[in-house]
Amino acid sequence: MATPSDSGMMMSDAPSRGALTPKARQFRGSSARPRGPPSESLAAHSDDEADGFADDQIPSRTRRRDPSTIPRVEDRIGITVQEHFENFIEEFIEDPASSGAPTSSAVTTDKFYVAQIHGMRIYQLSTFYVNYNHIASYQNGGLSNAINTQYYRFLPFLTNALHNMIAKHEPQYFREHRQATNSSNQTTSGASNIGSGSQSELQGSKTANQQTDKLFSIAFYNLPLVSRVRSLRAKNIGQLLSISGTVTRTSEVRPELSLATFNCENCRSVIPNVEQTFRYTEPTQCPNAECGNRLAWQLDIRQSTFVDWQKVRIQENSSEIPTGSMPRTMDVILRGEMVDRAKAGEKCIFTGALIVVPDVSQLGLPGVRPMAIRDDRNAPRSNEAGGNGVSGLKSLGVRDLTYRLAFLANMVTPDTSTPGQTSRQVHDIINSLTQTSADTAETVDEAQTAVLNSMTPSEIDELREMVHSDHIYHRLVQSLAPTVYGHEIVKKGLLLQLMSGVHKTTAEGMALRGDINICIVGDPSTSKSQFLKYICSFAPRAVYTSGKASSAAGLTAAVVKDEETGEFTIEAGALMLADNGICCIDEFDKMDIADQVAIHEAMEQQTISIAKAGIQATLNARTSILAAANPVGGRYNRKTTLRANINMSAPIMSRFDLFFVILDECNEAVDRHLAEHIVGIHALRDNAIEPEFSTECLQRYIRFARTFRPEFTDEAKERLVEKYKELRADDAQGGIGKNSYRITVRQLESLIRLSEAIAKANCIEEITPDFVDEAFNLLRQSIISVEHDDVEMDEDEGPPEDSAELIAAADRAASTAASGAQDEEGDSPMGDDDDGAEVNDASVRDSREPSAPAKKKTAITYEKYIAMVNLLVSRVSEDEAEGGGEGVDGDALAEWYLEQKEDELEGEEDYHREMGVAKMVLKKMVKDNILMAVRGEGLAEEEGDGAQGSQATPQNVVYVLHPNCAVEEY
Repeated sequence: MATPSDSGMMMSDAPSRGALTPKARQFRGSSARPRGPPSESLAAHSDDEADGFADDQIPSRTRRRDPSTIPRVEDRIGITVQEHFENFIEEFIEDPASSGAPTSSAVTTDKFYVAQIHGMRIYQLSTFYVNYNHIASYQNGGLSNAINTQYYRFLPFLTNALHNMIAKHEPQYFREHRQATNSSNQTTSGASNIGSGSQSELQGSKTANQQTDKLFSIAFYNLPLVSRVRSLRAKNIGQLLSISGTVTRTSEVRPELSLATFNCENCRSVIPNVEQTFRYTEPTQCPNAECGNRLAWQLDIRQSTFVDWQKVRIQENSSEIPTGSMPRTMDVILRGEMVDRAKAGEKCIFTGALIVVPDVSQLGLPGVRPMAIRDDRNAPRSNEAGGNGVSGLKSLGVRDLTYRLAFLANMVTPDTSTPGQTSRQVHDIINSLTQTSADTAETVDEAQTAVLNSMTPSEIDELREMVHSDHIYHRLVQSLAPTVYGHEIVKKGLLLQLMSGVHKTTAEGMALRGDINICIVGDPSTSKSQFLKYICSFAPRAVYTSGKASSAAGLTAAVVKDEETGEFTIEAGALMLADNGICCIDEFDKMDIADQVAIHEAMEQQTISIAKAGIQATLNARTSILAAANPVGGRYNRKTTLRANINMSAPIMSRFDLFFVILDECNEAVDRHLAEHIVGIHALRDNAIEPEFSTECLQRYIRFARTFRPEFTDEAKERLVEKYKELRADDAQGGIGKNSYRITVRQLESLIRLSEAIAKANCIEEITPDFVDEAFNLLRQSIISVEHDDVEMDEDEGPPEDSAELIAAADRAASTAASGAQDEEGDSPMGDDDDGAEVNDASVRDSREPSAPAKKKTAITYEKYIAMVNLLVSRVSEDEAEGGGEGVDGDALAEWYLEQKEDELEGEEDYHREMGVAKMVLKKMVKDNILMAVRGEGLAEEEGDGAQGSQATPQNVVYVLHPNCAVEEY
């Protein structure tokens, strides 16, 4: 048996490990006393301690074996995959016929991925992009199959292969941006690193601050199968997948600790390159054989490597949600150069692996955690064991359901597979990443070059042919929304909305919007919603909402509490998600007034301001709004104004550039063609319509046309001013006491935007007067001329009765003048004359003269009545302005009116008829409180009763303006 001194000596003597006797081994294995902590057995002990352990024969292995002698566990399949991937990178040559254009590798070498490694150095990139189609075609798809099924297992080997290739082809770039040890030494255990003898030698070649080191990663794209969020299951964990979804929320970009360097607080040893896996990972044990520290570690931030990190929440695409189901969401983790690739509201394809993470929100919930317990609550009071067992669904949660799926993405690409959009794959990813995008380009040439670079040669030829063809504007309109019959005016507006005007910024920094807002008002079944749905599927970034189901926060932005951090964050609403796109709002008239007010700022200033829950922010909402509304009462009433037909406030109406009023009118020819069109679509589907340009062709043309920034010529500027004055005059609706609700200075800006959009549609740099005329015609469509009933007046029955009627009318006018109040818009009572004063007069007449015999009526059109009133009021007001103030004699006024109309009278018969009409109009004007009938010596009613008045002659009656008559309205 070993002596105590022997055992004590063995503890500090490493070579004597093999000298243990079998008996000693037996003692060590059968020791009843528990082993002490590692720190006790790894240090040299005193004699007293040795005496204390003599009876128990403490473990004789005093020092760990030399790690260099321990055989490393190797994944032979993984190493094979690594070798094949290295061969793939070195050997793959792209087929020029597959992309059509010269490849990126044609300049330096015929090796596609070797050239990309050179490109990584030129553009200082850290991500290596691999086209999955290339791997699938390499060696009969064996490598692609292994990567696809066990991606997470082979990822370290693929990364190691990439490191070897970069070190081989770009050694200088690799040394500058990479830590000395390669990924094969990146293990969570610091103990396994002590065997690398080269580590100390290469320590001096490390960069000064390892935060700047690049973590080279591999990104796969163009996977053949794109999965839905709803179809992901546990069997997919660790596989290489592509999922498609709409981004709803993005976190801020934070630094994530990727490779950590630790200092042992006991012996100050440095343990580099401890790989962090989803949580803070410390070394398992200090590599210093004399230390054995397991707990006391200090992170050396200066020598650690950080990588950008961002969490994105995606939601199922609206087209993939089954009926009656809620949309599923999933968190996607982005790292390195992938951060900020996905913006809120975009549809993206994420490629990566499905992983399982703890569900922090479930772990933090209050209450008892679900666990299986025996239910003894209703058991009898006896010593019998058992009870009723587990009952109730709440108690059946025997498993800890505190985990959820997340997606670790290595590649983000925009999803262009929406209906009607091209699903052309990315060919040259490096070029597409390093070139200027059309949105950020400063000049027109740069933007056009960026758009053309994203097209194939055949598409460019097709685009060139479209640009140089004749009447392209009208042909584009014909190809837009081909399933909707007719409505060319509306389609013109939608095309211009897709083109948009030119965004400008003044010297003071004030932004002038270029987006065009459109409102479609119409009768039921006039395909309003069809236009909205078409635009949503056509535009690359469009959001569809319904008015009644949308709240103010849902349209603008909501402040919500993050479930993991507990902080308040901003969740984007519909207008923010449609930034640089179109927001379609259906049933706009059904929205609550409070919710309509929320989009005032977004429609004109194109921002959304928030001040709630400690967050004060101004967010961009550079979106065009396409709204559809039903008229009040369901049908459009042509006898009232546009504003009376729509349940909208004047501020909202002025913010819309175009109003389209679609009326459902009966027309035999139109109805027959429309019926044939609808029946044809139901019978033949797509074969029933043959537009000249396909949807993809239209989208490419619009993308190219949007890069133009046209400017006005001098002639166009003059025409613009003329047309605006004409619009203001037309909108006065005849001028009788009506403010201009629809046409404001904003509509002058609308004319400018529409003219610019028309020039863009024609791909022309200058705006000519013809474009201004076209914009003016579009804007006039919204001013539907208000139809009025004919004005009916009682015919004269002789001069005495004429005078008596005048006096009686003046009496009634005086009695009702006091009760007249201003209307809701601030106009005087006769401000409503044009809308239906004749109806009110008739009701007053009927109520006051129930026994009067029916008189013969004469009807004239409303327009003629308004024209006569304007002439007569101007004549009387001129007389007062000249200083006389005596009024105008009735017959003289009628004679003067006939002189003005002398050219239109053909004979004596016309003369007498017009004279009678003029006198009847004068009577009606007295009733309507426009004129006052005055006798030669004062007001007609001051002379006594009706009998005295009836003896007067009409020559004694003169007319003056009523005090409540506003002259400027006539």
